[in-house]
Amino acid sequence: MRLQIVVLLGLAAALSLTAQIDPGPRAGSADPRPLPGLSAAELASFQQGLARFREVASVSGTEPGATGVGLGPRFNLNSCAGCHAQPSVGGTSPRENPQIAVAKEYGAGNTIPAFVKPDGPVRVVRFSQAPGRGRPDGGVHDLFVVTGRKDAAGCNIAQPNFDLAVSQRNAFFRIPTPVYGAGLIEAITEASIMTNLRQLRIGGHENRSQNDGTITRFGWKAQDKSLVSFAGEAMNVEEGVTNDQFPQEREDTPGCVLNPTPEDHVTRGTSAMSRLDAVAEFMRFLAPPEPGPSNESTERGRQAFARIGCATCHTPSLQTGKSEVAALSEKSVPLYSDLAVHNMGSGLEDFIDQGQARGRDWRTAPLWGLGQRIYFMHDGRTKDLIQAIREHDSPGSDGTRVVTAFEALTVNEKQDILNFLRSL
Repeated sequence: MRLQIVVLLGLAAALSLTAQIDPGPRAGSADPRPLPGLSAAELASFQQGLARFREVASVSGTEPGATGVGLGPRFNLNSCAGCHAQPSVGGTSPRENPQIAVAKEYGAGNTIPAFVKPDGPVRVVRFSQAPGRGRPDGGVHDLFVVTGRKDAAGCNIAQPNFDLAVSQRNAFFRIPTPVYGAGLIEAITEASIMTNLRQLRIGGHENRSQNDGTITRFGWKAQDKSLVSFAGEAMNVEEGVTNDQFPQEREDTPGCVLNPTPEDHVTRGTSAMSRLDAVAEFMRFLAPPEPGPSNESTERGRQAFARIGCATCHTPSLQTGKSEVAALSEKSVPLYSDLAVHNMGSGLEDFIDQGQARGRDWRTAPLWGLGQRIYFMHDGRTKDLIQAIREHDSPGSDGTRVVTAFEALTVNEKQDILNFLRSL
């Protein structure tokens, strides 16, 4: 018996030397930081925007704890900061899912879909096909409705049939993207993006606005151009709050349009910002994530990351142009992304087109701040960084060659790359 224990311990020790591990999220500040070098007026806009980003919406704005108006009729959550919470306001999905609590808030009778879990990521659902119509959809279908809430008397609408959509492989998930350094990303020049793209040897292309033809860069498929449109769409689609950018309710069933629209708007004749403008200013002036300390392992990992080709798409830095905001003007932006979309193969296909991004196309996710993220990939399918790397390899993927090179590394070399990534 004693010999068996010794043998087992020896095997365990041997295994520990032959497998790399994800170090997991590192600790860090829970306070969102403004960009360095902001003027007093810009810093005031940042602080006002932070307050509005944290705003909790109810239908009428009068329910206990509510600080904003316009929730619903269909919604995914009631606050920007609820989704963008890890490791601080402006980040991505928190460890504990706030969608569980909001589903039943103030008497609502929502059913919580099976794919929304207390210890899982905040999730948004898109349908690739319009239910029962046989035509492309691609839009967000909100998880919850205001039916039954004390502040929504008279509204009686039903949740979508998510069980059916999942069984038909018609439901595809996305999690919140971090908005750290978003103003710097918005200020990156098209010349910087295109010059970098021309040097790639791995495919990929920019996404562009269907209207003015300029490069779009926000969202999982780089489908949004500006922070104002990104914020306005999120307020309307995720919270159901109509605004100056998206003034129509997405649900106009009688009894469910409970407020004059747009619910959030600029008050004419005053200098006060709307919530939309304030939220956009918060994102514009929000600093990038602080990297962790480097050491010999992370430095070796940085070099290996570049050597095997990861840095081809996850470009270490791009350049902003001239800006009236000094903190954004002519800066090198260490985002680790080319802001382009790449074919990631059939394993990540969602059959949804957005702009020039097809079903298999996904924006190269900026890696700054990755060291403090919990959930990975566009749908939060894994918490394991190693698995996230391997998900880049599926039939037809632009990432296959790089994953193959990663798998050919020694255990120590792989560990160095993981340590480097968790230092970002």
